[in-house]
Amino acid sequence: MMKYLKAQSLLLYFFASVLFYEIILKITTMQPFHRFDLFYMAMFGLSFSIIFYLLSSLFNGKDKFTLAFILLLLLSVIFSSQMVYYKFFKTFYTLYSLGQGGQVMEFWKDILYVLSRNWLWVFLFFLPPITILILKNRVVFCRRPGLGSFLVLLFLLILVNVLAIGDIYLGDRQVNSHYELYYNPGNPLLTAQKLGLLTSMRLDAQRLILMNNPLGNINNDKVEEAYKPVEPENDIKEPIEPAEPDDIDKEPAEDQPEPIYEPNILDIDFVQLIASETDDDIRDMHKYFSEVPPTNKNEYTGKYKGYNLILITAESFSPYAVHKDVTPTLYKMVHEGYNFTNFYTPIWEVSTLDGEYVACTSLLPKRGVWSLYFSGRISMPFTMGNQLRVLGYNTRAYHNHTYDYYRRDVSHPNMGYDYKGIGNGLEMSKAWPRSDLEMMEKTIPEYLNDELFHTYYMTVSGHMQYNFMGNHMAIKNKELVKDLPYTEAGRAYMATQIEFDRAMEYLLNQLEEAGIAERTLIAISSDHYPYGLEKNELDDLAGHTLEKNFEFYKNTFILYTKGMEPVTIDKPCSSLDIIPTLSNLLGLEYDSRLLMGRDIFSDSEPLVIFLNRSFITDKGRYDAEEKVFYPSQDQQVGQEYIDDILDIVEKKFYYSAKVLDTDYYKYVLNN
Repeated sequence: MMKYLKAQSLLLYFFASVLFYEIILKITTMQPFHRFDLFYMAMFGLSFSIIFYLLSSLFNGKDKFTLAFILLLLLSVIFSSQMVYYKFFKTFYTLYSLGQGGQVMEFWKDILYVLSRNWLWVFLFFLPPITILILKNRVVFCRRPGLGSFLVLLFLLILVNVLAIGDIYLGDRQVNSHYELYYNPGNPLLTAQKLGLLTSMRLDAQRLILMNNPLGNINNDKVEEAYKPVEPENDIKEPIEPAEPDDIDKEPAEDQPEPIYEPNILDIDFVQLIASETDDDIRDMHKYFSEVPPTNKNEYTGKYKGYNLILITAESFSPYAVHKDVTPTLYKMVHEGYNFTNFYTPIWEVSTLDGEYVACTSLLPKRGVWSLYFSGRISMPFTMGNQLRVLGYNTRAYHNHTYDYYRRDVSHPNMGYDYKGIGNGLEMSKAWPRSDLEMMEKTIPEYLNDELFHTYYMTVSGHMQYNFMGNHMAIKNKELVKDLPYTEAGRAYMATQIEFDRAMEYLLNQLEEAGIAERTLIAISSDHYPYGLEKNELDDLAGHTLEKNFEFYKNTFILYTKGMEPVTIDKPCSSLDIIPTLSNLLGLEYDSRLLMGRDIFSDSEPLVIFLNRSFITDKGRYDAEEKVFYPSQDQQVGQEYIDDILDIVEKKFYYSAKVLDTDYYKYVLNN
């Protein structure tokens, strides 16, 4: 037996190395260790190890050693790069993102900073190829397996995969189960956590190459059940309006009927579209969208009709950036505008770009691709740029970073904007990150005197890394945060947000001087929470230990115009709801059934969706990883309710991707 094991020492070395890589990655990314996860990781790890061993065994001597060393070195690069990527974006990269990875090198200084902070972990990832150099005479130059050993290993390879995949197939099929993550596209971080990184990347490669069913499977026979009408509920706390002088002595009307509001829909004959459509996918989408309950118009409909609109996606903006003394303008806009106390900006696979995509389109991102870039090739009629341009607005977009980063040069013009960034018309001082204040100073004169304008900004001042060495915005405002009771990274983060606050102060002053502040609506949301901070640093900013599944993503949505009465909104909502909410406030004609978000001011039941399929409604929160529902006060729900909402969530992901794949809006709106 010992003689046989010695003959297979290279196989054992590969297997030990693969497990070592996976375990170290779990530790560095703070993934939990569950028994079944480790089982599948070991089974699939053994499968990969047999393949590596058989490949190496095709050669003898030096060539055998070289190939084994290269394979281990490649694994070291893959695992260490995924660890570094996680430190940046709190997820793992997909192969599609890797193919677009040249742009990441613009952040080479940040990459070096992350490497310097994690050099010991990087070194550990390179231990297997280093160790094999020392042990090569013992583990590499063992004899080539004979035909019998080769057949045994081939049988073992098949057996291991059959056992692992069979167990997955026969197991639980709920959301985020091993089955769902193996057979359907899901969160790459969660897939790696439950099945191992190598298996996650293998599945990703499979879908990217074959593309037979990149969206996965979905049960379509429960659409009608999943979209049951709900009783109207409205959690908005309205301001008390002062009585008009002529009405003071009048008796209130006792039997005055409540207003009846029509749904926000367009004149779309879905019955005719379904009957005449020959494409199965498009017909299925017609059926789905025809059965989605629309949101109703309400007393806020058209409240800001004819107003200018400034829409901002603010880099890494968060509730911690709103400080009465440090960022007074942001504080003012939050507390003198619409104060959304239960707003979320979930993080998606491509962090900044997907966050921008959700806020600008009210669609959920498709897994494994740059959804905003892909949207540049299809009709996008409901973006604010396209909706307002047809009404005579001058529509512009700006970004104080490289203009074609994430291919915004393709997506933003298609959203209806005349777009400028660094390299195609926007001149900025050299720094990293660039100043949001300087961007405002350079761009506001271009539209301030327009009769009607809509301007979109993607800011960058709040970008990581949060330190006082390489972050120009943090260095610039260092003195203003020196006395804050936070960690150094927390103070550096606040310093970057001061620059954004100054940009907003300058914007408000310019609108005031031009006499248009009272008819300009400003909407600000974040692309994602400041994941450049470690959890302990975020806990320090928050003043308590943050809960990771929901509270990490709780954020601030600013909706403000000068002179308005402050309003507090407790209704759960998210960045997915921004487009339908703005469309309703501006009195635009749109179809609420064709968007995945909901008008926050409508009486529709709220729904906040997260990447891992967790959700929040007015009845409570569901943690899809732990499969636990936390009810709101005095609320009781059964498993049927949870299953219905999960079905709605899954369909929103599925049909969002189908809109992107099929150019669906072109069919339904004949656009």
